[in-house]
Amino acid sequence: MCKSPLHALLTSMPKCEHHLHLEGTLSCELLFSLAEANTIPLPSGPEFASPAALRARYAAFTSLDDFLAYYYIGFSVLLTASDFEQLTYAYLSRAAHENVRHAEIFFDPQGHTSRGVSVSAIVEGFQAAAKRAAQEFRITALLIPCLLRHLPVADSKACFESLVAAGHFDARKGGEAEPGFAGLGLCSTELSQPPAHWAEIFAAAKSKGIRRTVHAGEEGPARYVAAALADLGAMRIDHGVRAAEDDAVIEKLAEQGVLVTVCPVSNVCLRVAKSVAESPLSVFVDKGVKFSLNSDDPAYFGDHYIQDVYCAVEEAFGFSIEQWAKIVRDAVDGSWCTEERKAVIREEIDGGYCYGKLQGILRAF
Repeated sequence: MCKSPLHALLTSMPKCEHHLHLEGTLSCELLFSLAEANTIPLPSGPEFASPAALRARYAAFTSLDDFLAYYYIGFSVLLTASDFEQLTYAYLSRAAHENVRHAEIFFDPQGHTSRGVSVSAIVEGFQAAAKRAAQEFRITALLIPCLLRHLPVADSKACFESLVAAGHFDARKGGEAEPGFAGLGLCSTELSQPPAHWAEIFAAAKSKGIRRTVHAGEEGPARYVAAALADLGAMRIDHGVRAAEDDAVIEKLAEQGVLVTVCPVSNVCLRVAKSVAESPLSVFVDKGVKFSLNSDDPAYFGDHYIQDVYCAVEEAFGFSIEQWAKIVRDAVDGSWCTEERKAVIREEIDGGYCYGKLQGILRAF
C-alpha cells in the first residue's frame, strides 16, 4: 500500500485498463493446474519444479525477449474455451475488485492457431467470462487481437484476413455484451522490426474502419512511435515511453490527442527503466500527452495488477488530485467502448462513487 494521503482516492477511483495481455494474466498456479488437466508436459528445468520456483524465475527477467520465452511457454496449457473462460474470469474478477470498470484486453491469435487452438474457442471462453463478470461486478470488457512482430509479415497478413473473413471485427454481432473485436494491435519483439513492415495490413484495417493500436517505443526508439502514427495510422500507442526522447514525437502525440497506454511497473520488470520514477509521465503531463496506466502482463511481473501500478506511480510522482482526475478521465475518453458506457463511468468519477473519498481528502489538507 502506498503511503500517500491520496491512497484512498486511488483505490476508489473507477479505472479503465487498455494494455493488458490476456495470456499475461496466467498465474503460475493456473498454469500448473491447466498443464495437469490438459496433460501438457512442462519443460524440465528447475524453474518448473513448482509454481513458487517459476514465480522466482519470473522475478529475474533481463529483457523483453527473456520474458517472451516464458510467456509463450504459458500458451501451451491453454487449449479449450473453458481454459480461456477461467483465465478471463480470474482477471476480470480481480480487476473489478480494484475498481476497473472497463478493460480492453489483448490476445495473440497466431500464438494459439499455430497450436491448433481456434480463435472461436478463445472468443467463446472470453465472452462467457465477460458476461458473467458484467453481471456480477459491473465491469465491461472488449477483446483486441495483436499481430506478432517476431513472425513473418505474411503470417500476420493471413491471420488478419482470416479474422476479417470470420466476421470477428463486426461490432454489430451482439451489442455491448457480445461485441466484435474492438480493434487491431501489433506486439511482441520490437527491436529491428520497424512498424512500416505492417503498413499494408494496417492500411487494410483502416479502410475497413477497424481501430488500430501499436506497441512502440518500449525497447524500440522514438522514431518507431512516429512511424506507428505515420505508417500504420495508429490511434493509440502502447508503451510509448521512449517517445520522450524526441520533442517532435511528443508534440505529435499531444497535437493528435493520441492515448499512450503506459505500463510503468512492467518497464521496470523488463529493464526498460531502473525505476518507476524514470517513466516519462511528468513529461507527458507537462506536454499534454494523454495516457492511461496499465499492468501489461501482471502474472509475470510480481502480480502487480492495476492498483499496484496506480500506487507505484503516486509514490514516484506525487501527482495532485487534479492531475489524477485528468488521468482517469483521459482513460475513459480514450476507451473504445460505447459512448453510453463511457458516460456511466464518467458519472461515477465526477459525481458518484469516489466523490465522498475526494471530499474527505480535501478536508484533510
